[in-house]
Amino acid sequence: MNIRLASLLPAAALLLAAPAFAQFSNPASQRTAVHNAAPLHPPAGAKVAIVEFEDLECPDCARANPVLKEAVEKYHIPWVRHDFPLPFHTWSFEAAVDARWFDTRSKALGDQFRDDVFAAQPTIHSQDDLHAFAQKWAADHKLAFPFAVDPQGKLEQLVKADYDLGQSVGIQHTPTIWVVTRKTSGSPFVEVIDRGKLFTMIEDAQAGR
Repeated sequence: MNIRLASLLPAAALLLAAPAFAQFSNPASQRTAVHNAAPLHPPAGAKVAIVEFEDLECPDCARANPVLKEAVEKYHIPWVRHDFPLPFHTWSFEAAVDARWFDTRSKALGDQFRDDVFAAQPTIHSQDDLHAFAQKWAADHKLAFPFAVDPQGKLEQLVKADYDLGQSVGIQHTPTIWVVTRKTSGSPFVEVIDRGKLFTMIEDAQAGR
């Protein structure tokens, strides 16, 4: 057993112990029944934002990623990305921990790593592949990537906290995406079911519609 894998087992076991509803059998076209709306708001200083719960090993998350990136660049709105590694994916939890390590260097660097993991998904088949990718990615960005990324388990706890948050919201699949606002009447958040309508949804939210 790989040492890095052994270090992740406690947190991964917690994910595998999730309730049956967290097996994510619901299709992405089905709206999420929101149980806890507290996370579905823009960060301080923003009126509109995108909130996403993602899994770095999820192919549909990889397909959605360029669309979301284009939207936030076009409309200059925040993109709040939450980790939600699915229990049956072999390397997604470790990838989320690695992304958190790059976050400690800068949030922009961590998000760029996430984007590049999505782009490289077809070449990553195992935790060893992921580790090799992360090492090369770090070297390309003039960083020394440690063998023990999270020796005290602090980054694992951040990933697990995001997962717990997603469960409290009622996440059933990844990606789950909302356009969120500070509206006090009507619905302050709208789930993105048809990504082809994302830009229109953002424009409506910015116009207060």
